[in-house]
Amino acid sequence: MMKTLMERLRSREILISDGAIGSILLSRGLPKAQCPESYNISHTDVLTDIAKEYLEAGAEIIQTNTFGASPLKLKDYSLDEKTDSINRSAVQAVRNAVDDKAYISGSCGPSGKMLKPYGDIEPEEMYESFHRQITSLISAGVDIICIETMTDINEALSAIKAAKSISSTIPVMATMTFDPTPRGFFTIMGTDIPTAVKMLSDSGADVIGSNCGNGIENMIKIAADIKAETEIPVIIQSNAGLPELKDEKIIYSETPEFMAEKAVELAELDVSIIGGCCGTTPAHIKAIRNKIDSLT
Repeated sequence: MMKTLMERLRSREILISDGAIGSILLSRGLPKAQCPESYNISHTDVLTDIAKEYLEAGAEIIQTNTFGASPLKLKDYSLDEKTDSINRSAVQAVRNAVDDKAYISGSCGPSGKMLKPYGDIEPEEMYESFHRQITSLISAGVDIICIETMTDINEALSAIKAAKSISSTIPVMATMTFDPTPRGFFTIMGTDIPTAVKMLSDSGADVIGSNCGNGIENMIKIAADIKAETEIPVIIQSNAGLPELKDEKIIYSETPEFMAEKAVELAELDVSIIGGCCGTTPAHIKAIRNKIDSLT
């Protein structure tokens, strides 16, 4: 039986998580206008195959295809009534691939809606939406809840509160997306790194960090800023560069070799979990795994 995630992080291990799902699904036939999470029901085998590839690449944390599977987000596709089955099927798809060889991370992304006063969503509605999704993920057997790609700190806090109300034992990871500015890194809603770190820590998140929005060089700077503010384990999942449009296709220019070399700097900063976001593939994760293993 594997040690728990938090036991391993407390022993200062560096864990490798997986990379992108969405960009891989698009490359394997997902129509651009279709809800990516609908594949959890219609193409479970594709998701199992992706999870297997990440496991074989050396990932120890593998996420579910549930980034947009909160009822508030699924409502955009008239799929909110299928919240439970979409989330449960996603967990089973990963379980079919990894059994107990990796931790299954239940992905919870932004709702796509804005809280009042900027938008029209009441805090209670946001909380209830995350509560429904996370209840399904936990009851289906995830090992971790990962609240990711958040730009509104209050939305992140709502999701963390929901997760903690459902289980006091399942670790909660929370990651924000920051943009570079002349004054440092901020979310698009105007939250800086020290504020985000304090609020996420105070809310009870077990692991905090950043994902998406940046290539690995900016993520090294973000990681350094986060580490300066906290002793909590840190997770960093960078894009393979910023997306570029070439011949009507979106490409990401950072190679597996480049990201692996730069991952050494994340390890030197004592980042606990290193993985990938948009544009990263099993090849990127394998290169990072091999490079980190060579250090230890």
